[in-house]
Amino acid sequence: MPHHTPLIGTIVAGLVVAFVMGAIAHRLKLSPLVGYLIAGIMVGPFTPGFVANASLANELAEIGVILLMFGVGLHFSLKDLLAVKAIAVPGALVQIAVATLLGMALAYGMGWPLMGGLVFGLALSVASTVVLLRALQGHDLVDTKRGQIAVGWLIVEDLVMVLALVLLPALAGVMNNADGGGGAGALLAPLLGTLLKVTGFVALMLVVGRRLIPWALHWVVHTGSRELFRLAVLAIALGVAFGAAVAFDVSFALGAFFAGMILGETPLSRRATEETLPLRDAFAVLFFVSVGMLFNPRVLVEQPLPLLATVAIIIVGKSIAAFLIVRAFRHPGDTALTIAASLAQIGEFSFILASLGTGLGVLPAEGRDLILAGAIVSIFLNPFLFNMAVRYDRRDEVDQEPQMPASARAGHVILIGYGRVGKLIAGDLMARHIAVVVMEANSDRADEAEEAGLEVVRGNALEDRYLVAAGVDQAGRLLIAVPEGFEGGAIHQRARALNPKIQVIARAHSDAEVAHLEGLGVPHIVMGERELASRMLMLCGGK
Repeated sequence: MPHHTPLIGTIVAGLVVAFVMGAIAHRLKLSPLVGYLIAGIMVGPFTPGFVANASLANELAEIGVILLMFGVGLHFSLKDLLAVKAIAVPGALVQIAVATLLGMALAYGMGWPLMGGLVFGLALSVASTVVLLRALQGHDLVDTKRGQIAVGWLIVEDLVMVLALVLLPALAGVMNNADGGGGAGALLAPLLGTLLKVTGFVALMLVVGRRLIPWALHWVVHTGSRELFRLAVLAIALGVAFGAAVAFDVSFALGAFFAGMILGETPLSRRATEETLPLRDAFAVLFFVSVGMLFNPRVLVEQPLPLLATVAIIIVGKSIAAFLIVRAFRHPGDTALTIAASLAQIGEFSFILASLGTGLGVLPAEGRDLILAGAIVSIFLNPFLFNMAVRYDRRDEVDQEPQMPASARAGHVILIGYGRVGKLIAGDLMARHIAVVVMEANSDRADEAEEAGLEVVRGNALEDRYLVAAGVDQAGRLLIAVPEGFEGGAIHQRARALNPKIQVIARAHSDAEVAHLEGLGVPHIVMGERELASRMLMLCGGK
């Protein structure tokens, strides 16, 4: 048997080159998506060297689309959306409309057909979930009010794009009939037929799928086989997507999204996410590589002005629209800046729309190239834009020196972090009437601590001025409740430099973190798994 086949060569080349370029992107503090797209360009037909099989790459990409949409459905949270619906729903819809119209205007100026402009504009209107969450997590904003608005905003965008993926083939058929003549019935028949099929599929999933899928997974769980559970989740994702396409003639994307959404409502959703994440990531990488293979770098030289206009729509047009919308709803400037910076990029859905548009023959190849180039440039610039927005938000904090809380006196306790663990510790200390000062950089959690009656220093414990404001030189103990053990080690060093006698208790999540903290001389280290084991053994011995 031959040791090299086009399928193996495409998978190996795609994953290996994607790993190398993704690692370089990560090293440069960029989204790995940039590396994956560049990897696709490197193994594509428009650059010298090895050329992967484009047709096989496209088929692998279809699996990637199914698993990506399944993941979107798994993470879809109606509760999160309803919590910010007053701003997220109208804001996202207006922003999508503005960006789509800007894209259509640019397409019209380049002489493209109406449908091509619509697909182009829609592709520029939707931000990348991966890039957005990475930016929010990097600045600890996911659990803040503005982070929740950004996530809810993106949920609305995702829902609109799912609808667009369903309706675009029918709309393309309508436009083709319009070009070839025919009455109103001939024009509307494909669209109405698609809506009926989608309605039938949705009804089947809500009536039958909501009962059958959870029942099947619970049965698998009771078998005790982790391998079978993993296989069941993948079978549901791929089977529902394929069945939707065959039986109802709707897209793989819609079927996979609904399968994920229904599974996401069950108590097993977290486990399903964890078990399928490696395979989803692998095929998602192949999807981005396949998209990169379609990109012709000549567009950078042949169409510099259209590319500049495309990037301007993504970074400037969308951001200004989002900022004005958020401010119109009377939200503060920091929230408006965060939303604007979050949306100043495009990603997964943009690529799916571009591939669908070119496949239907409504989007010119140069339109796809502009979308891909715009994505690479915007994803590259987004971290810098987000950092600028966050620094601007916090400029007043930097200018003002923090004040020492009234409760900071000799022997008090400094608690670093007011997350799940920090809240429990603070509540117990207050119940025992022990003086405590909380240090928290997250504004929402700091507000919660103050509402609970605690003295709070708002700032990063890695900065000496905040430790001084918390009275570290007079404190008796320092409790580091943040979940990052390596960050805890740095905080310990800062605190000990200011007060060598302070007693430090730090939190760790792994043996590596424990070893790191021990090496720095932290006297007391609490690791959750060890404490659980110790408690269970104690109860066992007590019997």
